[in-house]
Amino acid sequence: MSQGPILLTSGDPSGIGPEIAIKAWNSGERFIWLGDPRQLPPGTLWREVLDLSVPLAPGPLPILRHDFAAIARPGTPDPANARGVIEVIERAVGLVMGAKASGICTAPIHKKALKDGAGFAFPGHTEFLAHLAGVARVVMMLACSELRVVPATIHIALAEVPAALTEALLEETIRITHAGLIRDFGIPAPRLVVAGLNPHAGEGGAMGWEEERMIRPLVTRLAAEGMAIRGPMSADTMFHAAARKTYDAAICTYHDQALIPIKTLDFAGGVNVTLGLPFVRTSPDHGTAYDIAGQGIADPSSLIAALRMAREMATARGA
Repeated sequence: MSQGPILLTSGDPSGIGPEIAIKAWNSGERFIWLGDPRQLPPGTLWREVLDLSVPLAPGPLPILRHDFAAIARPGTPDPANARGVIEVIERAVGLVMGAKASGICTAPIHKKALKDGAGFAFPGHTEFLAHLAGVARVVMMLACSELRVVPATIHIALAEVPAALTEALLEETIRITHAGLIRDFGIPAPRLVVAGLNPHAGEGGAMGWEEERMIRPLVTRLAAEGMAIRGPMSADTMFHAAARKTYDAAICTYHDQALIPIKTLDFAGGVNVTLGLPFVRTSPDHGTAYDIAGQGIADPSSLIAALRMAREMATARGA
């Protein structure tokens, strides 16, 4: 890959994406924004770029222009713009896979708005990116300076987790995370911990058998291969400060087990990272925030962290 820029996709133009993009640029982050300049807050200084190799110096926001069907109204998604949101993502992936950019940072989208306006058939951003990249399985990591967590199961009901948490799924999640920490974070020998599903990691079968029948044998087998991995760990003792120093990422069994600790530690600065793609992809760890869009009060902290992490990951990859 080239030493190209980080591309920031516009996301849903009726959400907070456009306003936090200009806040991130004004904070000193350097990227090229891919979207319709009419979406930006009034008075934004911008310049259109055609060549992604242009110097990214202070001044007007550099834009790779992609016009949408309608002018966006903050807080009110327009089905007419759904196709434009999708096209921007497709265009960004084409550029990064064509070695024109070093990575992608994606502003939030609204899945229902895309489904209603363009028949979007994917559960979310991550699955769509995997489809565009031709990758069968990717992993969602949430990261901040204090913690990296990976939920093995994500957006499913808690009652469905035990059946969904198969040995094959957990092993694939662990292996993708291990490879991602090496390639994207420059950690040559990642240290992993795996949470138990049940309270006290099952307490020897007294509170559930998933740990003894599946998780522990898997961890033992991967450790025998040379992987630095421990578990199953009791989730209630994994996330205090001393414990966090002993590992580089925690593999969790379900959504809230992973997201509660990281959002408690750094609610504004968490970053969503997709591991397993052939390119770098990060995203702020929040949604479109229609309720405050256009008011100028949206916090850009997570986007700034996501842009920085994308650049660091691209450097680790040599992109």
